[in-house]
Amino acid sequence: MNTLQLIRPSAHVAEVWLNRPDVRNAFNDEVIAELTQTFQQLAAQPELRVVLLSGRGKAFCAGADLNWMRAMADYSWEQNRADAQRLADMLWTLDQCPVPVVGRVQGDCYAGGMGLASICDVLVASSNVTFCLSEARLGLLPATISPYVIRAMGVQAARRYFTTAERLSAAQAHGMGLVHELCEPEALDAKVAEIVATLVANGPAAVKACKQLVRDVAGQDITEALRAETARRIADIRASSEGKEGLQSFLGKRPPNWQI
Repeated sequence: MNTLQLIRPSAHVAEVWLNRPDVRNAFNDEVIAELTQTFQQLAAQPELRVVLLSGRGKAFCAGADLNWMRAMADYSWEQNRADAQRLADMLWTLDQCPVPVVGRVQGDCYAGGMGLASICDVLVASSNVTFCLSEARLGLLPATISPYVIRAMGVQAARRYFTTAERLSAAQAHGMGLVHELCEPEALDAKVAEIVATLVANGPAAVKACKQLVRDVAGQDITEALRAETARRIADIRASSEGKEGLQSFLGKRPPNWQI
């Protein structure tokens, strides 16, 4: 891979690093293609339990690459539509990853980088980071990232920051729920490692099921059908080998077999 670095510290953990520090990890068509392919491959690995997503250098992701933007200036409508669809499909691929994605934001996170941050199930950021939905300054709009960013920061915050293109401090992003954990730069790696270890220690099937549960239940009316569906899901997992092992290990005061 030319734009990413993939590290496997264990069979259960994958680290995906944006690796274009000279251009602040900005997007281009190659980055989009490599992220899509990498997450498609990771999603098919049954032993995987968590993915770490971060960037090398001073920025997490600065948005679109300037050379890529210059090329797009001469695109036809059809070319722009196809190019935007590839970005939308990449974000969807990352969002549909069956295991939790932990975001490590060590530097500035702008425009498309906000889309990457917003698909993370757990987002950890350094206190000196700046976030920005900068598209409106260029006469554009954050269309392809909008479903994920609105979900992550909330409608009312999105109404403001989509239209003003103001910068957000890490503390502001934490206050609106976009960032889950805020820490000093020197503590960032330790906090990320702690969260990754916590996820790996949990029942792997249960974690995947929990992630899917949030997707399926969020925003739904609490109907009879939904109540029945949630009852079915807990019955399924209680009756599963992992569910039985988890309960037996708890009662027996021993580690479950997925931790051994």
